[in-house]
Amino acid sequence: MKSVLRTELANGTQFLADGGLETWMIFHEGLDLPQFASFTLLDHPTGRSALARYFGKYRDAANDNGMAFMLDTATWRANPDWAKVLGMTPVDILKVTADATAFAKELRDGWSADQLILINGVVGPQGDGYNPESFMTAAEADAYHGPQIAALAEAGADVVSAITMCYPNEAIGIARAAKANGIDCFISFTVETDGRLVSGHSLQEAIEMVDTATDEYPVFYMINCAHPDHFDGVVRTGAPWLSRIAGVRANSSRMSHEELDNAEELDAGNPAELATQYRDLTQVLPNLAVFGGCCGTDHRHIEEIGQACSHKHAA
Repeated sequence: MKSVLRTELANGTQFLADGGLETWMIFHEGLDLPQFASFTLLDHPTGRSALARYFGKYRDAANDNGMAFMLDTATWRANPDWAKVLGMTPVDILKVTADATAFAKELRDGWSADQLILINGVVGPQGDGYNPESFMTAAEADAYHGPQIAALAEAGADVVSAITMCYPNEAIGIARAAKANGIDCFISFTVETDGRLVSGHSLQEAIEMVDTATDEYPVFYMINCAHPDHFDGVVRTGAPWLSRIAGVRANSSRMSHEELDNAEELDAGNPAELATQYRDLTQVLPNLAVFGGCCGTDHRHIEEIGQACSHKHAA
């Protein structure tokens, strides 16, 4: 299998991604996302138009900064557990997954062919990424997430990603399912304010557990849904395992996950300050090449991050 993502990263290509999709749609577009499920936007023209505008801003930011673009599918909540809560069936979810991937391909086809754009098939956690009620075994996670990953691969995603993972076994199952379907993957863990996963594992332990169980199948690892202050100390050790981290999609807010869950207003933080923190991270994470945002971030943050981190603007 030819790995476009692995090849591009080895060649020094940088990727810009989007920001906090769900928080933007709720707080800025005023759109309803039941259970934070952004795929529901695909059900109506207003939602599709909002998604097109949203991703277009980030694609432009990437292009302006001489970077490739990682275009996500709106499928973070597209799994059986969330389907049940939303009154949908597992079959419905697979149709949604295919539709979301087709929508991303339509967006890419409508943009300039001169820019590298990879479609990232997003796979979210089975339950609450902040506070899971149960923990699957790796085999259970493989079987659980396998159908969605197969649907993403069949629909034409270039890569799949496990986003907001909070314990290693679920990530292991997703990586194994990606391998079985012949598609690249990367794993993104979220950490608490102490820099550890909610399961108690350190970031190092989680990454090494997945690599050991999958023969290092993930192309790279990412950190998302946490402010840089929460993991800064963890990544400043200079340890060899840090070379496996190639992406960051941080929150704009320094709040804990519990505080974010209970917040009634969006904390957008300081885009310029966040961009400076990202630039500082490039000095301690030697392979950092994928830059985006999570809760509370928007195109302002990502534009600043692109300017701060792009090779185009390097002195």
